[in-house]
Amino acid sequence: MREILGRRRRLRYRRKKGPVQLGTALTCAVEWKWPVLPGVGLKAAGSDRREDQGRSRTERRRACACPDPECVVPGAHPFDPGILAATTDERMIRWWWTNRPTAPVVLATGASRPGGSGEGGAPCAVSLPAVAAARALSVLDRMDMRLGPIVATPTRWSLLVAPYSLERLGELLFVKDCVPSSLRFHGSGGYLVLPPAETGAGQVRWERAPLPGSAAPWLPDVEAVVDALVEASASSAPDSGLYPPEAGEGSRLAY
Repeated sequence: MREILGRRRRLRYRRKKGPVQLGTALTCAVEWKWPVLPGVGLKAAGSDRREDQGRSRTERRRACACPDPECVVPGAHPFDPGILAATTDERMIRWWWTNRPTAPVVLATGASRPGGSGEGGAPCAVSLPAVAAARALSVLDRMDMRLGPIVATPTRWSLLVAPYSLERLGELLFVKDCVPSSLRFHGSGGYLVLPPAETGAGQVRWERAPLPGSAAPWLPDVEAVVDALVEASASSAPDSGLYPPEAGEGSRLAY
């Protein structure tokens, strides 16, 4: 009898395990007031055998669930609903993820809080190639640069920053003599998949996770982050990977 009870307890514990996306979405939307919505996700294996013909096993596993067979960001974008549906409403969040429990959580970057005005209430982000980001991060740490949460995929890392307007970003970049060309800015109208998630590019994870607690994570100002990245690029040794590759130097990644 003890063995049976023990087995039942283990089985009951296993049944409690499941997708964590609902918890992530509720934390972001309800506790932090970040508007989110479910992403399109990846196509279920074997869901369309005709389209899968001629594709490798990896391509089939990482095919986007959207109708576009040539999707360039498979599994990593909103589809139905669209980005404008992003919300902080708990009832809507629960309805979405009850119906699609494994859907990735998509943050609507720079989106305004309900009733808000001016610059958005949700975080924005600055992203750069993963290899260069890892090197830049070590440089910023030596500079004692305080950073917020960082979302990482195998190809790019995204540094979350405080909300900014497109006008302010334009003014910031205009006065710079040089800005690394592979920086991407995710502001109002943009989006970012939050961990944990699986996309066509691979696993989405926290390189630096938000500190636990109910308060919304602290976010640095976009100007401070861009200034630090530009300084890190200018002050790094040529072989650090932060410089663009010179002619004949191969494919050394830079930002």
